[in-house]
Amino acid sequence: MLKQKTLKDSFSLSGKGLHTGLDLTVTFNPAPDNHGYKIQRIDLEGQPTFDAVADNVSETTRGTVISKNGVKVSTVEHGMAALYALGIDNCLIQVNGPEFPILDGSAQYYVNEIERVGTVEQNAVKDFYIIKSKIEFRDETTGSSIIVLPDENFSLNVLVSYDSNILPNQFATREDMTKFRDKIAKSRTFVFVREIEPLLQAGLIKGG
Repeated sequence: MLKQKTLKDSFSLSGKGLHTGLDLTVTFNPAPDNHGYKIQRIDLEGQPTFDAVADNVSETTRGTVISKNGVKVSTVEHGMAALYALGIDNCLIQVNGPEFPILDGSAQYYVNEIERVGTVEQNAVKDFYIIKSKIEFRDETTGSSIIVLPDENFSLNVLVSYDSNILPNQFATREDMTKFRDKIAKSRTFVFVREIEPLLQAGLIKGG
Protein backbone atom coordinates (compact mmCIF):
# COMPACT_ATOMS: atom_id res chain seq x y z
CA MET A 1 0.00 0.00 0.00
CA LEU A 2 1.19 3.48 -0.87
CA LYS A 3 1.85 5.76 2.08
CA GLN A 4 1.12 9.47 2.38
CA LYS A 5 3.90 12.01 1.88
CA THR A 6 4.72 15.48 3.09
CA LEU A 7 7.60 17.93 2.64
CA LYS A 8 10.87 17.37 4.49
CA ASP A 9 11.18 21.09 5.16
CA SER A 10 9.43 24.41 4.56
CA PHE A 11 10.06 26.74 1.64
CA SER A 12 8.84 30.22 0.72
CA LEU A 13 8.33 32.04 -2.57
CA SER A 14 7.74 35.77 -2.96
CA GLY A 15 6.49 37.99 -5.76
CA LYS A 16 3.63 40.09 -7.11
CA GLY A 17 0.04 38.92 -7.12
CA LEU A 18 -1.23 38.68 -10.71
CA HIS A 19 -4.62 40.20 -9.99
CA THR A 20 -4.04 42.19 -6.78
CA GLY A 21 -0.60 43.59 -7.62
CA LEU A 22 0.40 43.10 -3.97
CA ASP A 23 3.81 41.95 -2.76
CA LEU A 24 3.11 38.45 -1.46
CA THR A 25 4.91 35.55 0.17
CA VAL A 26 3.60 31.99 0.28
CA THR A 27 5.18 29.34 2.51
CA PHE A 28 4.68 25.60 2.10
CA ASN A 29 5.17 23.62 5.33
CA PRO A 30 5.29 19.93 6.29
CA ALA A 31 2.05 18.65 7.83
CA PRO A 32 1.04 15.51 9.79
CA ASP A 33 -0.73 12.40 8.48
CA ASN A 34 -4.26 12.93 7.12
CA HIS A 35 -3.87 16.72 7.28
CA GLY A 36 -4.49 17.23 3.58
CA TYR A 37 -3.92 20.61 1.94
CA LYS A 38 -4.80 23.60 4.11
CA ILE A 39 -4.32 27.32 3.47
CA GLN A 40 -3.73 29.84 6.26
CA ARG A 41 -4.11 33.62 5.86
CA ILE A 42 -1.42 34.80 8.27
CA ASP A 43 -2.15 38.46 7.49
CA LEU A 44 -5.63 38.33 9.04
CA GLU A 45 -6.68 38.43 12.68
CA GLY A 46 -6.84 34.91 14.07
CA GLN A 47 -4.91 33.62 11.05
CA PRO A 48 -7.87 31.63 9.68
CA THR A 49 -7.15 28.24 8.12
CA PHE A 50 -9.34 26.33 5.69
CA ASP A 51 -9.17 23.22 3.52
CA ALA A 52 -7.89 23.62 -0.03
CA VAL A 53 -10.47 21.25 -1.53
CA ALA A 54 -12.86 21.38 -4.47
CA ASP A 55 -15.84 22.07 -2.21
CA ASN A 56 -14.22 25.37 -1.23
CA VAL A 57 -13.56 26.57 -4.79
CA SER A 58 -15.68 29.71 -5.11
CA GLU A 59 -14.55 31.11 -8.45
CA THR A 60 -12.59 30.06 -11.53
CA THR A 61 -12.56 33.24 -13.61
CA ARG A 62 -8.94 33.88 -14.63
CA GLY A 63 -7.68 31.78 -11.74
CA THR A 64 -8.82 29.44 -9.00
CA VAL A 65 -10.20 31.05 -5.85
CA ILE A 66 -10.57 29.03 -2.65
CA SER A 67 -12.66 30.53 0.13
CA LYS A 68 -14.34 29.71 3.43
CA ASN A 69 -16.44 31.90 5.71
CA GLY A 70 -15.63 35.01 3.70
CA VAL A 71 -11.86 34.44 3.69
CA LYS A 72 -10.38 33.76 0.28
CA VAL A 73 -7.12 33.11 -1.53
CA SER A 74 -6.83 33.32 -5.32
CA THR A 75 -4.46 32.13 -8.05
CA VAL A 76 -3.63 28.94 -6.16
CA GLU A 77 -3.65 26.61 -9.18
CA HIS A 78 0.08 26.43 -9.95
CA GLY A 79 1.12 25.70 -6.39
CA MET A 80 -1.63 23.15 -5.85
CA ALA A 81 -0.85 21.40 -9.14
CA ALA A 82 2.81 21.05 -8.17
CA LEU A 83 1.91 19.52 -4.80
CA TYR A 84 -0.37 16.94 -6.37
CA ALA A 85 1.89 16.07 -9.28
CA LEU A 86 4.88 15.48 -7.00
CA GLY A 87 2.90 13.22 -4.70
CA ILE A 88 2.48 15.48 -1.66
CA ASP A 89 -0.60 14.55 0.40
CA ASN A 90 -0.22 16.81 3.44
CA CYS A 91 0.84 20.45 3.46
CA LEU A 92 0.07 23.64 5.41
CA ILE A 93 0.29 26.63 3.09
CA GLN A 94 0.66 30.05 4.70
CA VAL A 95 0.19 33.23 2.69
CA ASN A 96 0.39 36.86 3.79
CA GLY A 97 -2.38 38.13 1.52
CA PRO A 98 -5.39 37.24 -0.64
CA GLU A 99 -3.41 35.67 -3.48
CA PHE A 100 -0.44 33.45 -4.27
CA PRO A 101 2.38 35.29 -6.09
CA ILE A 102 2.33 34.70 -9.85
CA LEU A 103 6.15 34.28 -10.07
CA ASP A 104 6.96 33.52 -13.73
CA GLY A 105 3.39 32.48 -14.49
CA SER A 106 4.08 28.75 -14.26
CA ALA A 107 4.38 25.95 -11.69
CA GLN A 108 8.14 25.59 -12.23
CA TYR A 109 9.28 27.52 -9.14
CA TYR A 110 7.05 25.36 -6.95
CA VAL A 111 8.39 22.17 -8.53
CA ASN A 112 11.98 23.34 -8.07
CA GLU A 113 11.45 24.09 -4.39
CA ILE A 114 9.62 20.83 -3.65
CA GLU A 115 12.45 18.89 -5.26
CA ARG A 116 15.02 20.95 -3.36
CA VAL A 117 13.57 20.34 0.12
CA GLY A 118 12.52 16.78 -0.67
CA THR A 119 9.65 14.65 0.59
CA VAL A 120 9.19 12.18 3.43
CA GLU A 121 6.96 9.11 3.61
CA GLN A 122 4.46 9.08 6.47
CA ASN A 123 2.66 6.31 8.35
CA ALA A 124 -0.87 6.78 7.03
CA VAL A 125 -2.01 5.05 3.85
CA LYS A 126 -2.65 7.29 0.84
CA ASP A 127 -6.32 7.89 0.00
CA PHE A 128 -7.67 7.22 -3.49
CA TYR A 129 -10.92 8.01 -5.23
CA ILE A 130 -12.33 5.02 -7.11
CA ILE A 131 -14.52 6.04 -10.05
CA LYS A 132 -17.38 3.55 -10.38
CA SER A 133 -19.51 5.29 -13.00
CA LYS A 134 -19.34 8.14 -15.50
CA ILE A 135 -19.27 11.63 -13.99
CA GLU A 136 -19.73 14.75 -16.12
CA PHE A 137 -19.46 18.43 -15.24
CA ARG A 138 -20.57 20.95 -17.87
CA ASP A 139 -20.58 24.75 -17.98
CA GLU A 140 -23.47 25.73 -20.21
CA THR A 141 -22.17 29.30 -20.53
CA THR A 142 -18.72 28.45 -21.88
CA GLY A 143 -19.49 25.01 -23.29
CA SER A 144 -16.55 23.52 -21.41
CA SER A 145 -16.89 20.12 -19.78
CA ILE A 146 -15.02 17.53 -17.74
CA ILE A 147 -15.86 13.85 -18.11
CA VAL A 148 -14.52 11.25 -15.68
CA LEU A 149 -14.73 7.56 -16.62
CA PRO A 150 -13.91 4.36 -14.71
CA ASP A 151 -10.59 2.72 -15.63
CA GLU A 152 -7.93 0.51 -14.13
CA ASN A 153 -5.27 3.20 -14.54
CA PHE A 154 -5.02 6.98 -14.47
CA SER A 155 -4.95 8.82 -17.80
CA LEU A 156 -5.81 12.32 -18.91
CA ASN A 157 -7.00 13.64 -22.27
CA VAL A 158 -7.43 17.39 -22.72
CA LEU A 159 -8.77 19.40 -25.66
CA VAL A 160 -8.94 23.19 -25.51
CA SER A 161 -10.07 25.75 -28.06
CA TYR A 162 -9.23 29.46 -27.68
CA ASP A 163 -11.33 30.59 -30.66
CA SER A 164 -8.23 32.18 -32.14
CA ASN A 165 -6.62 32.25 -35.59
CA ILE A 166 -3.22 32.63 -33.92
CA LEU A 167 -3.47 29.77 -31.46
CA PRO A 168 -5.09 26.61 -32.88
CA ASN A 169 -6.93 23.96 -30.90
CA GLN A 170 -4.64 22.22 -28.42
CA PHE A 171 -4.73 18.53 -27.49
CA ALA A 172 -2.67 16.62 -24.95
CA THR A 173 -2.76 13.18 -23.36
CA ARG A 174 -0.95 11.92 -20.26
CA GLU A 175 -0.82 8.43 -18.79
CA ASP A 176 0.44 9.62 -15.39
CA MET A 177 2.03 12.61 -13.65
CA THR A 178 5.68 11.51 -14.03
CA LYS A 179 6.23 13.96 -16.91
CA PHE A 180 4.70 16.92 -15.07
CA ARG A 181 8.08 18.55 -14.44
CA ASP A 182 9.21 18.37 -18.06
CA LYS A 183 5.93 18.66 -19.97
CA ILE A 184 3.51 20.71 -17.85
CA ALA A 185 5.22 22.70 -15.08
CA LYS A 186 6.80 25.22 -17.46
CA SER A 187 3.46 26.11 -19.10
CA ARG A 188 2.79 29.77 -18.39
CA THR A 189 -0.26 31.96 -17.90
CA PHE A 190 -0.93 34.11 -20.97
CA VAL A 191 -3.50 36.58 -22.22
CA PHE A 192 -4.71 37.74 -25.64
CA VAL A 193 -4.31 41.46 -26.38
CA ARG A 194 -8.06 41.76 -26.92
CA GLU A 195 -8.64 40.61 -23.33
CA ILE A 196 -6.36 43.09 -21.54
CA GLU A 197 -8.67 46.13 -21.38
CA PRO A 198 -11.74 44.18 -20.17
CA LEU A 199 -9.62 42.49 -17.50
CA LEU A 200 -8.25 45.83 -16.30
CA GLN A 201 -11.76 47.26 -16.19
CA ALA A 202 -12.80 44.26 -14.09
CA GLY A 203 -10.09 45.13 -11.54
CA LEU A 204 -7.90 42.18 -12.47
CA ILE A 205 -4.27 41.71 -13.67
CA LYS A 206 -3.02 44.64 -11.54
CA GLY A 207 0.27 42.76 -11.16
CA GLY A 208 0.46 41.67 -14.80
